[in-house]
Formats: sequence, C-alpha cells, structure tokens
Amino acid sequence: MNQTLRTTADWIRERVPFPPAVGVILGSGLGAFADGVDGSVRIPYGEIPGFPSSSVVGHSGFLVAGRVQGVPTVVLSGRVHFYEGHPMERVVFPARVLGLLGCRDVVVTNAAGGVNKAFSAGDLMLITDHINAFGTNPLVGPNNDDLGPRFPDMTDAYRRELRNVAVKVAKRERIPLRQGVYLGTHGPSYETPAEIRAFRVLGADAVGMSTIPEAIALAQMGVGVVGISCITNMAAGVLQKKLEHSEVLETTQRVGQRFVRLLTALVAALGGDRSGEDLDAEAPRRRAPAAKRKALAKKPSARRKAARKGTR
Repeated sequence: MNQTLRTTADWIRERVPFPPAVGVILGSGLGAFADGVDGSVRIPYGEIPGFPSSSVVGHSGFLVAGRVQGVPTVVLSGRVHFYEGHPMERVVFPARVLGLLGCRDVVVTNAAGGVNKAFSAGDLMLITDHINAFGTNPLVGPNNDDLGPRFPDMTDAYRRELRNVAVKVAKRERIPLRQGVYLGTHGPSYETPAEIRAFRVLGADAVGMSTIPEAIALAQMGVGVVGISCITNMAAGVLQKKLEHSEVLETTQRVGQRFVRLLTALVAALGGDRSGEDLDAEAPRRRAPAAKRKALAKKPSARRKAARKGTR
C-alpha cells in the first residue's frame, strides 16, 4: 500500500475518537452540512500529513469528524480538482483515505450544470451512473493490489441498494429528488453549447468537473458510493445567459437547508439498516383510494371472522 496513504490514515485515526461508518465529500458551496456534525473534531487540510488542499472558492478545506444523528461520520468539506493541476492520484487521495479509515459507504456531492432540459436550477439529482469525459482515469499506472483489483467492475458503481435508500429517505423527508446520469469533464472552462448538445445525445443529465475519479477509486476499494448533484445552473446553451461561478455559490446557498436535511437523513439511514424497510415504516401513511377503501369495507375483518367463530 502507498506509504503516504497509510501514514495519513493513521495520523487521522489517532485524532478521531471512533471509526467512521459513513464518509461524506462536499462539493462547491455545500459546506454547510459540516457545521451540523455533533461533537466534531475539525482539522484543516493543511495540517494533515500528505493531504492535498483546494484553491477553489467554495471549498473550505477541512476534515470534520463527529456524529450525524448518532452515526460516526467523517466529512471532507471541500475537494481538490484535476483542473487545479493535481495528478489523478492526488485528486482521489482524500477519498481513498476515507476508505482506509473504515467508511463502509461514502456520499459524494457536487454542484453541476443541468443538461436535461426538464431540470431547473436548485434541483437535487441522485446519480444513477456516470460518463467519464476526463480523458484519463485515476487507476492509470501500476496497480496497488492492496487497494483493489486491476480491472474493477463499474456496473453498479453507484450501488442500487444505496440509491434505493436515498430515494426512500427523500420521499420520507418530502424532498423532490431527480435521478440521472452525471458526465464529468476536467474543466476548468465551462462546456460549449455544442458540447452540451453532444452530451445530451450521449445520455447525460448533468455535467460537472469532479466526483467521477473519487467514485472510481472508491469502487475499486469496495466502498459503497452514493452520489448527489445540486443542479446550480442550466448548462451552456440551455438558457440564453453566460455561466458564472458566482451563480453556483448563490444556488447552493439558496437550497442549502434542503440539501443539509436530505444529507443528514441519508447519512442516518446509511449508518443503520441498509434495507430501507425501516424507512417504509416511518413514511407518512397515505389514505387508500376511495374505491379501494370501499372494497375493503365490504370484506369481513379478522376480528369479525373470529367473533363468528367464537374465538378472539
């Protein structure tokens, strides 16, 4: 195993009072979630041996360890990007550390542009799959067998089992949750209208400049991945307006409370029963349609049947 990875993980482990069950990686402008972590230990990236630091506005650069609804959690508030000049090995370094710390599942979040014309700025999208348009892969080079296989399967990179939990959590919390395919480019320039039209033909619903390298690295390590995009703006050419990073930050601030509520409930669910059956039990009960209620009323209840038989 890479010695720097091991050293970094051991250093963090000594300062975190418990092994984490869930990891969270926060994208541009989404750092408010970290403020709600209970009993947190907050460590600047610059103090962590071997840890890369981000230079992008909206990425605070703190590792926050604590509990979310009682679930031991490690949050990476801010990430590094390929477009900052970091090699892919460094881009996925923090995600790999989460895996080495023992996180069973990791929630990766990002700010993204809406490619699907049915989307609107402020929507939250559950990532069902991705298209890697970075032009490279974090697994290029000699393979480290201690981290995972040379050729990891990506069929279920964003695990269906965990996506089902996310859908049930969103339903319970009454938070609209889109679903779609995320396409990642290395940036930093925004895409052209022609590129967005091409991405739409490829099947992309949202586009961004992160997440995919981390998802690949975590999948190789056998860590469960859930991806959530905040659609902060419509991609180039969808609306007749220029794209600016300030719009990204403004939108994430506007939907921040809803995002934090969804993420908090999701982490709590991932730290508990993965089946989601408990979420079904907690979901608001809905009245059956009138026709169904009428039909049920005509059926003798178990109690009436027992009474006719003289039993309880």
